[in-house]
Amino acid sequence: MARLAAFLVFVLSLAGTAQAGSLLPEIPKATGEAHAEGNEFWRKNHMDMMQHDRDLTLRMGERDIEASLKECFECHAVKDDHGTPVTYSNDKHFCRVCHDYAAVKVDCFMCHRSTPDGVDENAQEGNSHAGLMSRPEGDAGEVAGYLERVKRPARRNMMEAGE
Repeated sequence: MARLAAFLVFVLSLAGTAQAGSLLPEIPKATGEAHAEGNEFWRKNHMDMMQHDRDLTLRMGERDIEASLKECFECHAVKDDHGTPVTYSNDKHFCRVCHDYAAVKVDCFMCHRSTPDGVDENAQEGNSHAGLMSRPEGDAGEVAGYLERVKRPARRNMMEAGE
């Protein structure tokens, strides 16, 4: 009887372990070559790498960054049923899969685009999270369009205050 009880406990523990594995996020597969440093390195260090590259770009003027956010989307863009890369507003977006699981807020896409170049983020249904800089107006370009939109409310407030 004790052996049967021990066996049942063992079987139930295996079932619990298998079930717990299904609670982990299902990370979308990348389409490019694997990182030389390995996936585990990038999972642990991606934020430090992105902040380092941000500093190189903003403070040192380096625009050709190998591990840039733009480069990430070249391999990690998740596509919908029509073959179009999904935006951050979609819960299948590569970044959201893990960040939603870990309850970590991602604010990158408030300013930066969440898809590869050439994808119209504003045309996608339900994309209320497209970054301000990802919506250039006419030929003004992304940064100039963003700065123009930021100035508009300030001008309106100044006019209303009589300044």
